[in-house]
Amino acid sequence: MRTLLFLAIAAITACGSQAQSDRLDAPAFQERLKAKDVQLVDVRTPEEFATGHLDGAVNIDYVNGDFMAGTAVLDKTRPVLLYCAAGGRSESALADMKAAGFTQVQDLIGGINGWKKKGLPVAK
Repeated sequence: MRTLLFLAIAAITACGSQAQSDRLDAPAFQERLKAKDVQLVDVRTPEEFATGHLDGAVNIDYVNGDFMAGTAVLDKTRPVLLYCAAGGRSESALADMKAAGFTQVQDLIGGINGWKKKGLPVAK
């Protein structure tokens, strides 16, 4: 019985750790951007993207109804970093991409708004 309880707790802890590693705070996201093989995706609308975005990001609008078709330009085996305005859309996009077979997807906690609050750079 103790063994089953231990295994159950270990499984729950492992699942929680995995979910946390999919979401990065601004400093960790900035560090992850330094990798050469990363694909950076802004899932906001084109209008939002035009107001400022992270340097090197491609814009694939999550709310236009055709998001997954837009991800066809991405390599499913390379890391993908996602962000939106506050973190909600990118978290949803992360789940959709993982379900579609993307193997390494992470999103920015707090989105670009959180990024800006940390005083990190934004391109126009």
